Amino acid sequence: MKGIGKTILGGLTGGCLVIIAIAIISNTDQYVSEPQQETVTDIGSVPIKYIPASNGVASEMAMDFTYAAENTLNTVVHVTNEFTQEYAQDPFYKFFYGPGEGNRKQEATGSGVIISEDGYIVTNNHVIDDADNIQITLNNDKRYKASLVGSDPSTDIALLKIDETGLPFISFGNSDEVRIGEWVLAVGNPFNLNSTVTAGIVSAKARDIDLLKYDENKEVFPLESFIQTDAAVNPGNSGGALVNISGELIGINTAIASRTGSYSGYSFAVPVDIVKKVTDDLLEYGMVQRAFIGVALTDISQDIANDKGLSNTDGVLVTGLIVDGAAEEAGVKEGDVITKIGALTINSVPALQEQVGKFRPGDKISITIKRGDSEKLINLTLRNKEGQTRILDKAEVSKLTALGATFKKITTEDIRLFKIKNGVKVASIGPGKLRSAGIKEGIIILKVDQKPISTPEELVHILKTKKGGILIEGITANGGKAYFGFGL
Repeated sequence: MKGIGKTILGGLTGGCLVIIAIAIISNTDQYVSEPQQETVTDIGSVPIKYIPASNGVASEMAMDFTYAAENTLNTVVHVTNEFTQEYAQDPFYKFFYGPGEGNRKQEATGSGVIISEDGYIVTNNHVIDDADNIQITLNNDKRYKASLVGSDPSTDIALLKIDETGLPFISFGNSDEVRIGEWVLAVGNPFNLNSTVTAGIVSAKARDIDLLKYDENKEVFPLESFIQTDAAVNPGNSGGALVNISGELIGINTAIASRTGSYSGYSFAVPVDIVKKVTDDLLEYGMVQRAFIGVALTDISQDIANDKGLSNTDGVLVTGLIVDGAAEEAGVKEGDVITKIGALTINSVPALQEQVGKFRPGDKISITIKRGDSEKLINLTLRNKEGQTRILDKAEVSKLTALGATFKKITTEDIRLFKIKNGVKVASIGPGKLRSAGIKEGIIILKVDQKPISTPEELVHILKTKKGGILIEGITANGGKAYFGFGL
């Protein structure tokens, strides 16, 4: 759910594919101020008051970052992504010489974090998105070719694997225990400057900066609850480590707030508890098992509290219920205020989404709600977006995947809009023969070798067993016919 008055948008910076949250000035929130005239104040006559530390001794450990840096540097890697970009010649070239279209190789870079001694590496999805070739460079300059285990655009997290053992790896901290004001380090490869360490403090938690965009066709259901820091992060830091002074991973650096494309004071990281849940799912199931309560929510402003007759602005307001969803079945009503998930107090929609995002369909959780003057504890069973509690396993996922693409059934809206009787939609597509042939996400495949296709399983079977040449007939998102031929 997105709050009212969003002040930060997301984008990509240059070839580095670093996402930038650009602050937009509003009458309520202003994250990046206009330059103002500098003023100098004479403080020569003002006495300075020194306040001693507790017990009269300053804590040396609290300001010493060497342990955290030394224990993190060798676990952070440089990620190089080679991808293919489509291009078209300019209009003048076309006028004199005819169409000139094709593909060109491009390169983008970012960072990653080793999370196991046998070569599993976590990074941002946007760092490796559309990659044809992923290279990993360790802090000791050893290079490896990486394979993509899986990715999750909804959290901007991806899991990679290199063929190596005995690697240094980072320990996971607990992002629930992160406190505003505590010191943190950001470790990554900004501007291709390997193994760079910067320091700052946690400025805020549970930030929703409207960075990840909802897209049901691509199975993108944004989960944003970023840790905000003032540790310097720049293009190339994406996918790198945010660690506490004990050297524990507490987040994956993902975005910056900037008007220039470079660091301007704010950076954002995916909390490590979400990172761990996503990577565990990708490793175990090949996809993220996302759970939903089944409610529409909004943060409670003072105006909303006054309008609804609420005594304060604590919690989040239930503004709607999904029919037959987990919340409705458990007895949650519109107008209820959710104040806790388990034992954790909830005061914003992103904070609630972060907590629910740690669970899978079928998990049972408790929520505390306020209804009028009374408070109630409700137990409910989380469900997936189809309203089911079951977990999909790798075998089921593989039935819908072939040649780098994942397929799904067409909807009744597709049938009505395109006036078709059958077909299978391309849900996502990665490196492979289908993408090389020009097939893109959203295309509906109608026929293979003149034979009508009706189910994803049928299409996958053909693509996995067919030998020789193959001809695919489809329909594009704008309704145009499309044909693709290639060899298997």
